[in-house]
Amino acid sequence: MKRRLVTVVVLVLAVGALAMAGQPPATPAAQDGFVPVNALPQAEQLPAAPLLIAAYSFVWVALMVYVWFLWRRMTRVERELAELNRRVQSR
Repeated sequence: MKRRLVTVVVLVLAVGALAMAGQPPATPAAQDGFVPVNALPQAEQLPAAPLLIAAYSFVWVALMVYVWFLWRRMTRVERELAELNRRVQSR
């Protein structure tokens, strides 16, 4: 049990170290304080709102299509069960 715990701790620390290694170094300009988005140069501004709306729209459409397919399949299964029940009752 202790060996598993040690293995998990070592793996968590290794993943954390790898994640920190991928971070860019902090620049003095980034440490100056809060800078409003309006004050940033145009090259550093990201158009996040359209991307966010597109992502949410895609997820909702995909969810609705999935529910529609489930609804169709459940209707078909209920119809088949009713037919099977009718056949069993007639015998």
